[in-house]
Amino acid sequence: METLFLLISPLQLVAAVGVALLAGVIKGMVGFGMPMILISGLSMFLSPELALAGLILATVASNGIQALRQGWVAAWRSVQRFRVFLLVGLVFLVSSAQLVRLLPAQVLLLVLGVPITVFAFLQLSGFRFHLQKPSTRIEAAVGAFAGFIGGLSGVWGPPTVAYLTALDTPKGEHIRVQGVIYGLGAVALLVAHTGSGVLRAETLPLSLALLPPAMLGMWVGVRWHDSIDQATFRKATLVVLAVAGLNLVRRGVFG
Repeated sequence: METLFLLISPLQLVAAVGVALLAGVIKGMVGFGMPMILISGLSMFLSPELALAGLILATVASNGIQALRQGWVAAWRSVQRFRVFLLVGLVFLVSSAQLVRLLPAQVLLLVLGVPITVFAFLQLSGFRFHLQKPSTRIEAAVGAFAGFIGGLSGVWGPPTVAYLTALDTPKGEHIRVQGVIYGLGAVALLVAHTGSGVLRAETLPLSLALLPPAMLGMWVGVRWHDSIDQATFRKATLVVLAVAGLNLVRRGVFG
């Protein structure tokens, strides 16, 4: 705890716990959004690098739970179906992770904010990409973009969700596939940023501290999933993401 308070103040820790709780609820409700909420919220009062370190363990744990909710066999089928996305995304994620400490903070904020904002407004406007059938080239391209953004920011949800939506993936499989893709990506992110130095002895306590509230939030979100109108809640979530993304863009442009 003493090591943690060398990095952040007690008030900042309380705020970070609140962000993690909200991120967990959203993740439990709609299957995605945890890293986007965490990086957007934490970056409002922490450095982008420290915010990225804070989200890593919660992201790994939440996606592991989501991926395996229907068992190992179903998860493995999803791995096989989206293997191109996973392999290409992994390569780009590990590669781009090494750039985090080389990029100026304002550039990183823009890299985070622009995709989040574009995705949120596209979804809110009702725009949907539609693919008649899976395309290896498109899957590889989306995987490369998702991996590149994910390595820099810990956020690879928007392009992944857009691709699955474009394929009209059934709801149950949609949630499971998200968990598998994000889970494998989160493990890769953990390894990559252990190597890059983002997650190290000094920043690990923050990532550990945010794990319990994130898991509690996810537990609540999963239980609300069946009792609350998911479409309405998802729209509210996208509004929050749009506001968070615009704030990141503002900080990236104006400092």
